[in-house]
Amino acid sequence: MTDYPDLQLFIDNRWRKTSDSLPVLNPATEAEIGRLPVAGRAELDDALEAAERGFRVWSRTAPRTRAEIILRAAALLRERGAQIAPSITMENGKPLVQARMEVIRGAEFFEWDAGEAQRLYGHVVPSAPGIRYSVVREPAGIVAGFAPWNFPLSQPARKVAGALAAGCSIILKAAEETPAGAIHIARAFQDAGLPAGVLNLVFGHPAEISGYLIPQDRVRVVAFTGSTSVGIHLTEMAARAMTPVLMELGGHAPVIVCDDVDPVAAGHMSAVRKARNSGQVCTSPTRFFVMEPSHQAFTRAFVARARAVRMGNGLDPVTEMGPVANHRRIAALEALVQDARAKGAEVLCGGTRPDGPGYFFPVTVLANVPPDARVMREEPFGPIAIINPVRDLDQAIAQANALPFGLAAYGFTHSAANVDRLTSGIEAGNLSINTLEASVAEVPFGGVKYSGHGREGGAEGLHHYTVTKTISHRMELDTEPTVSGAKP
Repeated sequence: MTDYPDLQLFIDNRWRKTSDSLPVLNPATEAEIGRLPVAGRAELDDALEAAERGFRVWSRTAPRTRAEIILRAAALLRERGAQIAPSITMENGKPLVQARMEVIRGAEFFEWDAGEAQRLYGHVVPSAPGIRYSVVREPAGIVAGFAPWNFPLSQPARKVAGALAAGCSIILKAAEETPAGAIHIARAFQDAGLPAGVLNLVFGHPAEISGYLIPQDRVRVVAFTGSTSVGIHLTEMAARAMTPVLMELGGHAPVIVCDDVDPVAAGHMSAVRKARNSGQVCTSPTRFFVMEPSHQAFTRAFVARARAVRMGNGLDPVTEMGPVANHRRIAALEALVQDARAKGAEVLCGGTRPDGPGYFFPVTVLANVPPDARVMREEPFGPIAIINPVRDLDQAIAQANALPFGLAAYGFTHSAANVDRLTSGIEAGNLSINTLEASVAEVPFGGVKYSGHGREGGAEGLHHYTVTKTISHRMELDTEPTVSGAKP
């Protein structure tokens, strides 16, 4: 039997339990696999005190030293990947190979941001003789980070990596359904020699924790990944405290398939990616707008590959797609399919939950879906794909931009002219051409419109964890102040 980790809070470099706990379930079996301690106000106050002490130390630690500790933690995650991955599969359901890839991906976030810690450059502004203007970036302070359940390790890693690389301390509230990934991160940093209080990990009732931490004066940044509705609520809460936010919120990713690419290859590729993490990815390709000459061939290829996806327990090496996270996702997916069918959409495959235990739902393809169907406006966050024909690129771009979301978008084309029109016309924070990968450590990631605010990753990823300070230095006392420091 694969071991599941002992679940504890991590505060001020110490592991602790509480009297209150929540069950953690395996979505493939619906069996309880652990009990998660719930942080109350006493634990949150301890975390705030620890984070304040940790910030005083960490913000004054040389960037090179910070980078060395972050890189040691990343190396430990890579070394422990074979032990970490099964616990992610047990709590999240994703196939073991995807869990292993997630550990590597989390390590890559740490490795990239460790490098960026040493490149948070300021600059000197040209000025008149005798005066110097310089601009520097300084750590913002304590970060309240909130990570979702769909990527138990890599999503917490993004929050921790950016905060620590910038010189901040962090109180991380990871997902109650999938706590093991964040626990493995905390263990790696403890073993890497991170000073006490710099990283604190809490779990509990989300509304209670966010409602207590975000209004605190000591919290200087709120970083959240999750649904748009919750993100709006947390942003409003932070605004009342004048606390800046980094929000990576929901999407409903469009895919435009032009008629100059191989529709069969594009269809197979798209079906495989739709099944990744059971479609529970904010960048998951969902709304496929296929030009009419390629529509039938693309649809046939997609459906054939979708039907062939091997669904099962993620610990089984032959499994390609595990269960969705919980019973709530099943109910939501079934409701979207029923509504689409009632409004005239065709269900080409999937659509119903199989018998037996586990929260399994097959890859489902909906065709000719009318615009008033809920699934056309609401992110399914599951293995549902919509395939609709379009006349031309203008119609495809218009439909892609029709929603208030703009996180990721995709296009298949070999035409430079089409790429130019997609690049200038698509409203999204991330546009990928001939690939369905939208987020890597080297480039900034985030959304526009209702898909969020701010960026994680790339050279820009640390900016939200810093404050910009301008320093004006006159070499002599300014006894005759003039405009812009210039002498007549």
